[in-house]
This record gives sequence, C-alpha cells and structure tokens, in this order.
Amino acid sequence: MNFFLQMSMNITRLIAQFVPKDQMHIYSVDEAFVDLTGTEKLWGPPEQVAQLIQHTIYQQFHIKSSVGMGPNMLMAKLALDNDAKKTGFSKWTYADLPTKLWPIKPLSNMWGIGSRMESNLNDLGIFSVEDLAKSDVKKLEKLYGVMGAQLYYHAHGIDYSDLGEPISHGQISFGKGQMLMRDYTTKREIETVLLEMCEDVMKSVRNGGFVCRTVSLGLTYSRNAMKSSFYRSFTLPEATNETMVVYQAIKQLLHKFFEADPARQLSIRVTKLEPQNSIQLDLFDEQKERRQMLGPVMDKIRDRFGSTALLRSISYTDAGTALHREKLVGGHHK
Repeated sequence: MNFFLQMSMNITRLIAQFVPKDQMHIYSVDEAFVDLTGTEKLWGPPEQVAQLIQHTIYQQFHIKSSVGMGPNMLMAKLALDNDAKKTGFSKWTYADLPTKLWPIKPLSNMWGIGSRMESNLNDLGIFSVEDLAKSDVKKLEKLYGVMGAQLYYHAHGIDYSDLGEPISHGQISFGKGQMLMRDYTTKREIETVLLEMCEDVMKSVRNGGFVCRTVSLGLTYSRNAMKSSFYRSFTLPEATNETMVVYQAIKQLLHKFFEADPARQLSIRVTKLEPQNSIQLDLFDEQKERRQMLGPVMDKIRDRFGSTALLRSISYTDAGTALHREKLVGGHHK
C-alpha cells in the first residue's frame, strides 16, 4: 500500500510539471482532475497535453493511464468512466450527449446517482439519462428540491458545482475535501468534521497572508441515498481569516441545503482572497483583535508540536476524524 501511495504522489508531482497546482484537484488516490486552460502556449492543444502527460507517465513509471476530457469536470468524469477506462483516452463534448451520455442505463451507472435515487426515478418512468434529460425539471425540483434540478442539468452535461466550473488561470483559493470513514447521518456529526476542516483550511489562509470573502460547501451523499450532491457558496459581509467566522458561514450552508440522507464526502473552499492587511479595524468590536490573534497562536503551537497537539473537544467525539487521519497517508494507514 505504501508503494501504491508513493507512486500516486510521484505521478501527482509529474502532472504538476505541466499545470499549476491550483489547476489540479486530487479526487482520489488514483484519479485527479486537471484544468488545462492556459497551457496551450507551453504544451499545445489540450488533447496533445493530455496525451503527453499519459506518455510521460508511462515513460517514467511504466504505468498505463486513462484520460477523460470534457468542457467541465462532470463531463470529463463521465468520459473517463464510460469510455476512457476501456480505450485509454476519450473526449466528450456537448454534441456527444445524445450518443454517449443519454443512452447510459441503468441510471446508477451515471456518476452522482445512487441506487435509491435510481429507484425513485424509475418510479417516475425515468430509466435512462435520456429520459432524465427530457423530463420535467419543475417536477423534479418539486420532488427533490435543488437536487432534482441538478439531476436534470447533469443529464444535459451542465455542471454548476465548483468541480465543474472553469478555473481562472492563476486563481488562488484554499480548500479541503474529505471522504468520510462511514455514513454521517446527522447535522451535528457533519458539523464536527466541517469544523476540523475549517481549522486546516484557515490555517493555510493565514499562513499565506490572506483573508477570504467567499466560502463554499460541497456535500456528496452516500451511494444508496435518495439525494444527489450539492455545492453552494456564501459571500461574507467582510473578508476574514477567522476560523469560527468561516465555520459559522459553512454551517449556515449545511443547515440550508442538507437533506436528511447519509453523507459520505465533504469539501470546503474559500475564494475571493485579499491581502491580510486589507482588514479594517472595527471600533465597535473590542474582541475582534483578540479573535484575530487566536488563530495565529494556535497555528504556531501546531507547527511546533504537531497538528494534533491542540484540538477542539469535538475531535475527541465519535464523529471527529482529526486524530484518526493524523495516522493516515492519502487516506490509508502509514
């Protein structure tokens, strides 16, 4: 396992030679999303770059790889799962939807649709992605809320989530994703992990000398859940690098969009960054300066004595993951 993880990290470093690190999203130990926007002048057209990366991986590590390419990350993932894993390379465009995406059945073969949601859609007479694409979006939204609309748009290859949005060249952001070790069924459990994740992300923001203005939460339900994933953002009244301010905003998003189904994966991201010195003092908030000092002090303790040297009490509950994940590399035991 250690060899496998080491090879995964080596390949990730290799890919980073072709694109900036902020244009990579590590999806799992053996999959990554890469935005090739802006690489044309250095390496050529996107298809050429992708195949060059594949060739270089094989040259250096003697490992065959597969590439799925698309206008967004949803389409790229679908191209990978449905074509590229068999052929080595596949590019899907919106023009390919009727011949490549729509014929997919059963629906659980589509990324993001679990068996329970498939059963619900079957009850509505929806058995293929084409059926889903031609269904009544208002009816889906009425039955399943924002997830219903998302299913409809995904059937048209449209992805409004962060993973599907084009990444601006040179854009700076900080984020963290986590696959949960089990299904988390309550908001309280999920909040525990989100607070731990906020601690990590905001430490990076402070270390970089930034404050953030927009926070985003992504949640993927368990495969057998009735709901699909969601990704939502919230813009703060003023930029901050305080962990608890960001956590409270993330918590609001959770309470607004979470539906009572087991969650299995979480992600948070902060964007619209500004230099830390852009923070203005609030003469009516005497505690603000103290709160702003707390984060850096906690950061220094963790830098010196380790990330688990200073933890919040929630990390010692059954829902906490910080202690367990300290013993892992890439999600696996060291």
